[in-house]
Amino acid sequence: MFTDSHCHLTFPELAADWPAVRAAMAAARVTRALCISTTMEEFPGVQALAASHDHLWASVGVHPDSENVHEPSVDELVHASRLPKVVAVGETGLDYYQMAERKGGRSIADMDWQRARFRTHIRAARQAGLPLVIHTRAASADTLAILREEGEDGSPGSAGGVFHCFTETPEVARAALEMGFYVSLSGIVTFKNAADVHAVARMVPDDRLLIETDSPYLAPVPYRGKTNSPAYVPYVAARIAELRGVSVEHVAELTSHNFTGLFKQVAHS
Repeated sequence: MFTDSHCHLTFPELAADWPAVRAAMAAARVTRALCISTTMEEFPGVQALAASHDHLWASVGVHPDSENVHEPSVDELVHASRLPKVVAVGETGLDYYQMAERKGGRSIADMDWQRARFRTHIRAARQAGLPLVIHTRAASADTLAILREEGEDGSPGSAGGVFHCFTETPEVARAALEMGFYVSLSGIVTFKNAADVHAVARMVPDDRLLIETDSPYLAPVPYRGKTNSPAYVPYVAARIAELRGVSVEHVAELTSHNFTGLFKQVAHS
């Protein structure tokens, strides 16, 4: 019934007790999930987990916040994308917030390596014919600008994809939608002070909306502050349903349909 479009099942918090996580998903009627790669070192485990379970799929990519890891070429990403159950490239994008916080206020100019990595992933996604999973934090203007520069404007040949765990303004959401992207909402939508996210939850068209947990992070209310799990994605759906004035079943149905619509390889793997 529910589809978690973005989770990290190979992270230690969840991998340590995968049978319990899987059982909880089944009990919560979470029937599908996309397991996201954040480094090339992590990718083999992500892909192997997806390949061994009918209800899981994988992405391939390097998170913009990952340093001192293997830097893939376009060809490497394309080659990895052809492995079984791989349906997306990412997560990729830009994260100026994390780097500034961790590295003592590094300037945006210091992050050319992030922008170069992002372009590599965009080019790989276009070559592979797979959608992008995009992470952007404190960097929306550059994220949108690079996508446009790389031809990701919704025109034929664009890879398209999703802005995952959306935390930006409605204006950024409109720009992403105009470029043909989907918008995915996480447990943040259940937080009382997330006014921009609430506004985005109301405005995203039915055919562009996805839901996710980004687990093991960002657990929704009433589990805020605890380890997140794909089993909690129904709480995300319930809050979105409340904001949109529809049933939770409707949100579950349309977001599951959109998942298959965006990640087209799901139907063939």
